[in-house]
Amino acid sequence: MNGRKADTAGPLLLGVRHHGPGSARAVRAVLEEARPAAVLIEGPPEADALVPLAAEKDMRPPVALLAHAVDEPGRSAFWPLAEFSPEWVALRWALEHEVPARFIDLPAAHTLAWEDDEDPGPGAGDDVRVDPLGMLAEAAGYDDAERWWEDVVEHRGVGEGDAVAPFTALEEAMTALREEYGSGGHRRDLVREAHMRLQVRAARREFEDGVAVVCGAWHVPALRHKATVAADRALLKGLPKVKTDMTWVPWTHRRLSRTSGYGAGIDSPGWYGHLFGAPDRPVERWLTKVAGLLRAEDRTVSSAHVIEAVRLAETLAALRGRPLPGLSETTDAVRAVMCEGSDVPLALVHDRLVVGDVLGEVPATAPAVPLQRDLARIQRRLRLKPEAGERELELDLRKETDAERGRLLHRLRLLGIGWGEPAAARGGTGTFRETWRLRWEPELSVRVAEAGVWGTTVLAAATARAEADAVGARGLAEVTGLAERCLLASLPEALPTVMQVLTDRAALDTDVGHLAQALPALVRSLRYGDVRGTDTAALAEVAAGLAERVFVGLPPACAALDADAADEMRRHVDAVHGAVGLLGDAPAPGHGKLRARWQSVLRTLSARDTVPGVIRGRSVRLLLDDGELPQDEAARLMGLVLSPGTPPADAAAWIEGFVGGSGGGLLLVHDERLLGLVDAWLTGVPAEAFTDVLPLLRRTFSAYEPGVRRTLGELVRRGPGARGGTAAAVSGVPGFAPDPDTARADAVLPVLRLLLGLDGEDGEDEEARDGLAGVTG
Repeated sequence: MNGRKADTAGPLLLGVRHHGPGSARAVRAVLEEARPAAVLIEGPPEADALVPLAAEKDMRPPVALLAHAVDEPGRSAFWPLAEFSPEWVALRWALEHEVPARFIDLPAAHTLAWEDDEDPGPGAGDDVRVDPLGMLAEAAGYDDAERWWEDVVEHRGVGEGDAVAPFTALEEAMTALREEYGSGGHRRDLVREAHMRLQVRAARREFEDGVAVVCGAWHVPALRHKATVAADRALLKGLPKVKTDMTWVPWTHRRLSRTSGYGAGIDSPGWYGHLFGAPDRPVERWLTKVAGLLRAEDRTVSSAHVIEAVRLAETLAALRGRPLPGLSETTDAVRAVMCEGSDVPLALVHDRLVVGDVLGEVPATAPAVPLQRDLARIQRRLRLKPEAGERELELDLRKETDAERGRLLHRLRLLGIGWGEPAAARGGTGTFRETWRLRWEPELSVRVAEAGVWGTTVLAAATARAEADAVGARGLAEVTGLAERCLLASLPEALPTVMQVLTDRAALDTDVGHLAQALPALVRSLRYGDVRGTDTAALAEVAAGLAERVFVGLPPACAALDADAADEMRRHVDAVHGAVGLLGDAPAPGHGKLRARWQSVLRTLSARDTVPGVIRGRSVRLLLDDGELPQDEAARLMGLVLSPGTPPADAAAWIEGFVGGSGGGLLLVHDERLLGLVDAWLTGVPAEAFTDVLPLLRRTFSAYEPGVRRTLGELVRRGPGARGGTAAAVSGVPGFAPDPDTARADAVLPVLRLLLGLDGEDGEDEEARDGLAGVTG
């Protein structure tokens, strides 16, 4: 071997900080100088077989070793590695120099079997849990462990003339901490360290030229400790064990951060990656990156800003006694110079650069469950590459590729793999459009492994999961929602089971609220038949039967309800009304058309005194909107309700039902007879009752859009000419008259001719008027 041989008198212990770029550079320097015969790395030994994959060209960190229990895939553990992780550097060095690399930590078979609340074994003690870096930073007079680490490691190089010097100094500090705090409250460390000592002994016997050990600096004193083999084996005796599988999975910089909950996380993975990768002038290069990001967000940042920010960062470092500007200095410089003192663009810099959304890649040859391989194949075919950053995906389901993408995302959601979440479509509300927000998180690899118990392909797994969920569903609404998801995911083989369960549950459930809650989801599912080519005939039959049961049971269920129950039932009435509108004129079992049957139910609800006012008012409003109730009749019913003989609270509830919700404000704006009735009633409410009805009225009118509220206020201020039903034209208010204002309508004809492509020939004004009538309904 070239260079100095490793010391055969003892192992070369390189204590590092996980994901520390300074430690990574120092490890590489020591390995280049010592040239050990083997490299031992803190990590699960089951990963030894996966080491060669780290040399593949398709392997790009950050990545992680994923171990999961074979019989319980949800029980899993990750060992993340970034490009700037000392363990990754050691692994790559060993592969490049054809030196054996082995993992020596406690096997994952024991780690996964070891429940958090179990006794960790003898000698764990009750020590207070300590943060080693935090303790050393505090002893050095720092209140920030990250800043201390930058000053003593990142900004000091790898040791002048002696590459091992930084590790020697860190080992001395950790030895003092271990003497003071023992295991430091890390309850399992004593057992892990016993296993590592046994592995180091075995490697030293095998490799005569010496070994190098790369592990957390906290463990170095324990590995240096002269414990007997018998004592170490005693600590390991009787540990629980489970059968495990292990593979490489992609990781992200964001999941390396402390905010993600990762125990060995760092605050600034993007910054550390920059420090490790920058060949020189890291501060200047970093501030140039920041300027590029801010420019991309349309902020004015010039080269002069970069120069001034570099000067300010260097000045702050000198004032604070730091050898070089660190993250805090560069951040303060960016805030002052590039962000003009604002923390809003600074938050973007922190999110995109300081933390970052870098997503690693692993080779296709890495071990994986069959479901994972099928998912990867589909992702490649549909050109849906997993990405760490969130992005929107617009789908047109009339296109075959987009339709397949939509089906895949729906199937994954059904399996609990939340790669995509549905979002409101910007291009329209038609059933042929879908919008998704996609973001791949490393934990989804665990979800895929868990879902592997349902099948070896995405289609088979989603089908089996849907059938099992249908059988285990606790409520009718849950089954109807599942039927909708099956149609969205195009799972025809699961639908018979789901429909059978749905039919059985609907027949047994007598709660009208449950039936009314289940009907809308069932009817919505029918909308997807044409676009996705799914046969929904059986679904339509069940929906019609369910609607009929709602029609029969709703009037008795609406009697004698308190305020909260009445409000909930009013929402059910709205939902059923929307569902019947989607069903159209489908035949009702033995009772003609569904729409006619529903209108009959609404008339019944609007006329019964035992029905709460909010439901009666809503029923009248729905009939009026459908054109089944003349405006004069609606005004008459409102006049009866708002008469002096009706208690104010009941009248207020009726008003809430009638004019509450979408379109209620515009109804009052355009029908001044109704507005006059409400105004006259409200001004006549006795003072002692006004306080009781005010919250209800405030809730009703505060839901209107600002423009509607302003218009209503202007109309009330002007005052109708005759309260309670006289034509609005009497008041002289512009825009309100018994007949359309043709002069005002003709003013739009020139623009309408341009839209229709007309050039002013005879008869085109009439054609334009017809077009306008079609647009306005």
